[in-house]
Amino acid sequence: MRAGISALGAYAPEKHLTNFDLEKMMDTSDAWITTRTGIRTRHVAADGEFTSHLAVRSVEALVARHGEGALEGVDMVIVATNTPDALFPATAALVQHHFGLRAGAFDLLAACPGWLYALSVARAYVESGMMRKVLAIGAEALTKIVDWSDRATAVLFGDGAGAAIVEATPAPYGFRSFVLGTDGAGGHLLHRRAVARCLPDGTPMTDYLYMNGREVFKFAVRVMDTATVEALGKAGLNANDVALFVPHQANLRIIEAARERLQLPPERVMVTVDAYGNNSTASIPLALQSALDTGRLRAGDHTLLVSFGAGLTWAATVLTWGGGGDG
Repeated sequence: MRAGISALGAYAPEKHLTNFDLEKMMDTSDAWITTRTGIRTRHVAADGEFTSHLAVRSVEALVARHGEGALEGVDMVIVATNTPDALFPATAALVQHHFGLRAGAFDLLAACPGWLYALSVARAYVESGMMRKVLAIGAEALTKIVDWSDRATAVLFGDGAGAAIVEATPAPYGFRSFVLGTDGAGGHLLHRRAVARCLPDGTPMTDYLYMNGREVFKFAVRVMDTATVEALGKAGLNANDVALFVPHQANLRIIEAARERLQLPPERVMVTVDAYGNNSTASIPLALQSALDTGRLRAGDHTLLVSFGAGLTWAATVLTWGGGGDG
């Protein structure tokens, strides 16, 4: 038995914040942002809209596409997020309650690769026979934790959510491999405090997101290459087999570097960073939904997903798309 994604839904808030809007807020320009990141606009949650609301809307989008039956028999709800409504209760518990699911629920924090981590956990639950269906969500309200006076980070992030049902899928569909990794020595490069005032090495933290962009960029370019090659090898495939490459949408230059190393043509790479910015755990599900909506992802396609983030963490997976409602 192989687990796979049988249903998908995604949501981005209605409000847009363009680079031209940011020009009025800080010392930056559309040309500066676009040249360095590829981002042109991002979605921003309303004042009273938080991660749980975005997560719920993504599940509602899933149900609208696949019917109420998509949630029947869900045994576990996992919300991968770096911006939970609260340390406790878990955002996943709020989602579980909203839909009245008879299921366990917990949050997963693994930075930007969190949704891929959640998919790996869901796969293990399903393939072990412990659970039949898992609802895996990536949701972020990142604009709530950026310092709007810091143009190096504030221009990068947007809000959104994506939700997937993971369950047993018929051959040849489903997950073929996972690669998960961490290098805690790089924790000081990307952080935001919760309870402690500093990291164990003495690095001070604040209530705002901090990122050493130069070092994270170098790490991202390196790990996007190594993780994807490893995931393909474990799946028994190579880059020529990949119908669609869906990388973490953090920076267009990082995506282009990964594409060139894999020697993939642009039409086999999904890019949404221009329209959404960096949505952390929600980036890949939003990009996947866009690929489905535009006919760039079809049943039987070998799909390569990869992400990187704070920790430092990374994750990659290869799946053969289909076997469910999206197939």
